[in-house]
Amino acid sequence: VQLQASGGGLVQPGGFLRLSCAALGNIFSISSMGWYRQVPGKQRELVASINSGGSTNYADSVKGRFTISRDNAKNTVYLQMNSLKPEDTAVYYCNAAGKERMSERRKADFRSWGQGTQVTVSS
Repeated sequence: VQLQASGGGLVQPGGFLRLSCAALGNIFSISSMGWYRQVPGKQRELVASINSGGSTNYADSVKGRFTISRDNAKNTVYLQMNSLKPEDTAVYYCNAAGKERMSERRKADFRSWGQGTQVTVSS
């Protein structure tokens, strides 16, 4: 299963961006989808996640500013980022976990990462 992310870019402080990530492949089900971010020299950190039932989880630093959502029919996850701050600057990676169809009767677990999209918040 491959993940294709898009939507990054350069934005001024206080601005907004919307990231999208589509999961492609022979997907049976997706249990969780999420967004992580990483800056040079630091570990990748969870930004937000959403499960198949729609329950969400956010890092404290983005609560009230970012909103994660998903379209199950399109196997796509979104991250609406408002009131962006310079400290939100990072490479953002999408992540998905679930089951893919290997054959008519066989399924296998997958966990995939997107290619990363740069978000830069600067005046």
